[in-house]
Amino acid sequence: MTGTLVNVATVIAGSLLGILFRHRLPRRVVTVVFHGIGLFTIGLGVSMFQESQWIIVVVLALLFGGITGGAIRLEERIEGLSESLKHKFRFQDERFTEGLITAFLLFCMGSLTILGAIDEGIGNGPELLITKAVLDGFAAMALSAAMGIGVLFSIVPLLVYQGGITLLSMWLGNFFAEQVVNELTATGGVLLIGLGINILNLAKIKVTDLLPALLFVVLFAWMKYSNLFPFSLF
Repeated sequence: MTGTLVNVATVIAGSLLGILFRHRLPRRVVTVVFHGIGLFTIGLGVSMFQESQWIIVVVLALLFGGITGGAIRLEERIEGLSESLKHKFRFQDERFTEGLITAFLLFCMGSLTILGAIDEGIGNGPELLITKAVLDGFAAMALSAAMGIGVLFSIVPLLVYQGGITLLSMWLGNFFAEQVVNELTATGGVLLIGLGINILNLAKIKVTDLLPALLFVVLFAWMKYSNLFPFSLF
């Protein structure tokens, strides 16, 4: 997991630099950066969604994911956990949860994350993840300047998600076919679009409640790839 550990290190470094700059930048500059991140997030999400070849898989994953996330009140639970962390470490950042979720989705939803983690897991080396780590370091700097210390704490889900894919691919490398990766990327793109809308305050979408869709899309895409999908017309 060399690539993931390097990625975690660059996010930490970038986040700390961003937090340092945050207190030195005028409020209007931080606001402009914040809007820029929102627009970039929507644009990235749209480009990622276009990778889908089986839209019905993405739709069903979002449907089942939303039902699951809503039923277990995932967003409320994560917000409660974030609030506990804030009180425990005495943070005053009102955007703590938003920064954590935004950073996690931006750092982990791209195809480079998935392909890089799989590549390292099957023994091809961490080069892709190290390239991603450099990009994430600069992104963490911009994000933390706008959203605060919550971005730094995104290293926890980053380590679990990206590192988990690497470990899984050591045993299940063939499970992550290109088509499965494409649908996972597309579903992540939809979540990013919702996240960008939230950042720009255009609406309040419960993106966190939709996170289980990332599990369902892997299952449905694999079923489709293996000709086990019940909706054969799609």
